[in-house]
Amino acid sequence: MMVRAAPPTEVDGNDFEALYAAHFHNLTVQLYAYAGDMGQAQELVQEAFCRAFSRWKQISTYDDPVAWVRKVAWNLATSRWRKARTAATFLRKHREQHVSAPSPDRVALAAALAKLPEKHRGAVVLHYLADMPVTEIALVLGAAEGTVKSWLHRGRAALATHLTEQES
Repeated sequence: MMVRAAPPTEVDGNDFEALYAAHFHNLTVQLYAYAGDMGQAQELVQEAFCRAFSRWKQISTYDDPVAWVRKVAWNLATSRWRKARTAATFLRKHREQHVSAPSPDRVALAAALAKLPEKHRGAVVLHYLADMPVTEIALVLGAAEGTVKSWLHRGRAALATHLTEQES
């Protein structure tokens, strides 16, 4: 004997409308208590019902379709919360940090360095600020070690002149 499956029943759109009307408010109140924002709660419940509507043929066969809608709404709320937390963490890590104003000595040094020729300035910065030896500076700048020593000597002399001029 061959058993045939029952033909699929037509889904009644009125069932969905009745479910929506009966449970939208209660689910919204639940999500409001969870999310703390009425507008967001309404959006989440609305989205859950939209997803239920698109799958209504299957969801209408569940013992408790409202449980499915509730679960989807809660999952959406949790997902939104996680995204907001991730965004807040990102912003916290990449927040512009306020640095105190440079000291007058630092301003004077920067101004004096700006007056040096490019090669001299590069040698002085790499030697004194990057703490590089002459041999490494020669490699970085593509010059002979004697040339780098000359640039350092001339750069120090020019800095001394520029810095003593600013003091007077």
